[in-house]
Amino acid sequence: MPKEILFLVEESPEGGYEARVPGCSIYTQAETLNEMKKMAVDAVRCHFDEAEMPRLIRLHVVREEVIAV
Repeated sequence: MPKEILFLVEESPEGGYEARVPGCSIYTQAETLNEMKKMAVDAVRCHFDEAEMPRLIRLHVVREEVIAV
């Protein structure tokens, strides 16, 4: 049982946010970061049985910026 699970959160090209767990088949979407917190909890609860469920969810927000030189 992992103590925590890590979601990589990125801005979606269509708007809002997309999140995935590397090495695991968990994926979710949300319009805001506050909504993403709720969606991540829901996705983890749907994916794991009670005995295997992680205690913590970590959201790592990845933001890519392009700067012209």
